[in-house]
Amino acid sequence: MDIENVKNACSADASQGSTGLSGSGPNGRLYAFDGLAAAVLDNRGAVVRWTGTAEDLTGFRAEEVCGRPVQELVADLPDDLRGATEMPTSGRVRLRHQCGDTIDVTFRTTKVGSSAEVLVLAAPTHHVADHEQGAALLRALSAQNRITIAVHDTDLSTVQTNATPGTLDGRPVQPGTRLSDVLCAKDAENLEAVLRQVLETGAPVDRRNQQVSWRHDPARQHALSLSAFRLEDARGRPTGVAALYFDNADQMRARRHLDLAREVAERVGKSLDVVRTAQDLADVLAPAFADLAEVDLAHSVFDGEEPSKELGGGDMGNAALAPATAVWPAGIKRGEPVPPLPDHPLLCSFRHGEPVVFGLDEFIAMVSDPQLVEYLVPRDAPRSVMVAPLHARGLTLGAITAWRCGRSDPFTEDEADLMKQIASRGALAIDNARRYTREHRAAVALQQSLLPPATTDTPAAETAGLYLPAGGGAGSSGDWYDAIALPSLRVALVAGDVVGHGMPASATMGRLRAAIQTLADLELEPDELLTRLADLIQRLAAEAPSGDRDIVGGTCLYAVYDPVTRRCAMASAGHPSPVLVRPDGTAQAVGISPGPPLALSGMPYETTVIDVEPGSVLALYTDGLIERGDRDIGQGLPRLTEALAAHCRPDRALDETGRALLADLADQAPRDDAALLLARTRAVPATDTAHWEIPADPAAVSKAREWITRQLTMWGLDDLLFTTELIVSELVTNAIRYGRPPMDLRLIHHHVLVCEVTDSSSTQPRLRRARTTDEGGRGLFLVSQLGGRWGCRHGQNGKTIWSEQAIQDSP
Repeated sequence: MDIENVKNACSADASQGSTGLSGSGPNGRLYAFDGLAAAVLDNRGAVVRWTGTAEDLTGFRAEEVCGRPVQELVADLPDDLRGATEMPTSGRVRLRHQCGDTIDVTFRTTKVGSSAEVLVLAAPTHHVADHEQGAALLRALSAQNRITIAVHDTDLSTVQTNATPGTLDGRPVQPGTRLSDVLCAKDAENLEAVLRQVLETGAPVDRRNQQVSWRHDPARQHALSLSAFRLEDARGRPTGVAALYFDNADQMRARRHLDLAREVAERVGKSLDVVRTAQDLADVLAPAFADLAEVDLAHSVFDGEEPSKELGGGDMGNAALAPATAVWPAGIKRGEPVPPLPDHPLLCSFRHGEPVVFGLDEFIAMVSDPQLVEYLVPRDAPRSVMVAPLHARGLTLGAITAWRCGRSDPFTEDEADLMKQIASRGALAIDNARRYTREHRAAVALQQSLLPPATTDTPAAETAGLYLPAGGGAGSSGDWYDAIALPSLRVALVAGDVVGHGMPASATMGRLRAAIQTLADLELEPDELLTRLADLIQRLAAEAPSGDRDIVGGTCLYAVYDPVTRRCAMASAGHPSPVLVRPDGTAQAVGISPGPPLALSGMPYETTVIDVEPGSVLALYTDGLIERGDRDIGQGLPRLTEALAAHCRPDRALDETGRALLADLADQAPRDDAALLLARTRAVPATDTAHWEIPADPAAVSKAREWITRQLTMWGLDDLLFTTELIVSELVTNAIRYGRPPMDLRLIHHHVLVCEVTDSSSTQPRLRRARTTDEGGRGLFLVSQLGGRWGCRHGQNGKTIWSEQAIQDSP
């Protein structure tokens, strides 16, 4: 709408007949005059009176015109006026101007009383047309029920308005009324300030949005758009303000709907937690769309499973309520089952994915059970309820229930369409969270099943392992720990981290853990074990699809602790250094030289050996424990070291210490898995070990049997004398015959009796079945039959063949 047209029309109407008209000739010359041109003609058509406005219009003075026929002033008399015996009541002619130009005018005539004289009123035609068009515009505007026009005087009192009953507060607005008589005081004050500024400055206001409340109904707000301009008289002096109030409710409603849809798109679906997603959806709806909102989901959806095909009220539980401060009835409570509703024809629309709207009376009639009504209906004066299904991928996951209470308007058909769109988007977000929950739980279950027992108790150490799955949508990433009992009372400690997330990472972790178990049984040095593990990773990468080869890899720390020597040998494949907590409570990261991650084979690893006091705690971990959003490894490792020093106490169980550490260090929803292995070391007393150097002489075999007899008698193991003498005889004989000095014999007494023979040869002994005619080859066979188990391990300076025998009376 052109505000200038309205301004011109209102100004012409407000001048009450003083038009300030002007005319122009063909040459564009402008002839100005004020008012309508008037003349009086006698019964012959001669001019008898000539007004000043007629002189302004034509340029002829009265003495030049009076007494002359008016036809002499008309140029190009129209055919319909030629020969006319009476003056027409109206018409359009061209008048001569004193300067020789012509003026196109429109005229009206009327008799003067009972005389024969005729009054002629004339004005330039184009001004008459403008005036008529402006009047028609005003009539059209006044007829619009969504546009209120008000003309205010300089005191801002209402002079004229088209306000009719129903356009404002249901009562007609009388002249002299002020805005404060119709609107609430604050809203009237704000609007009058705007109108006063227009009156004082003359600058119009165009489409300024205002929220107002009527005096008789202050609780409800209405959206208006105000346009206003100043009215002036012919001399440019302010005479008032014209204001146009447009009903902006539809536009504001559409804008609110767009804002709501945008907020749903921005806020709902960021979390991959089902309940958090449902709460985000409820928070968006209340109070922006409804006074109260609840989201109910099928019980199976909470666990990540698909809902049943026929979903009813009894199959659902409440997942979210908004606002949290609202007083909800007893039947609507977070986590509680939703009571089933009776069948109703309108519920068919719900089952087909369409929202259903009820008035309060309709809802009560549908429920029909007074106790159920008390159980379900909010107490805050509800007026209208809308129930919308959460329908996604052919599944009905649950429902949204929205209530409007108090003075809020009931839900409309347009809002039902909007709710359908919101419910569709919300259902997809909830279904994504449900599917993630299912996959995440499956991956975590697989991960947990592949991990070793949480605690172990061996002669070398007691251990406690803890695993914290990733949260916030990251998924499990294949972190693991392990404690492997080795021969000669030793223990291997492992911590590792696989590249990737989810099921593939858990499967790779299981394969690596099985490989480490196998390689550990070979009693390899830590650096050699990691080298072979890196070769395995290379084979796994070659087997993977071409697009996944770059994500096959990981890091690993492998350590072997010997309780006899009280030393720990370790090597790292790109893994963080362990932390050692000494018995006095001091903690320090172990200085090791980490090699490349397992995916990068071809580079050597380095074994680091440290002395460990009995009662110390060795902590192996993955980077998820020291990396988080607000810190990197450089910050996380000192914090872990401080926490270990604070929590590791001799009188505190390791699993309790581990839980306290995770609670202290881990995020609420960590982005990466975290694994922690704590090992409190033990030592075999010196009195439970014995060592004897073997001379390179065949006679040393008999001396070794004598030494064994004395040592076992001292330990009270007389029942093992015979078998131990045979085992030692065979091992010492093989060392003298096939090995190289120096050689030695060691006995370890614990829950088993360990016999070890070490020589400087790297020859690998091999168990075989000797033929009847063979003179040798039966030694290791006898050792394997007499002892519980046997084996061979290689070191930097030779090999060690060992055998274990169970001690019957050992605890």
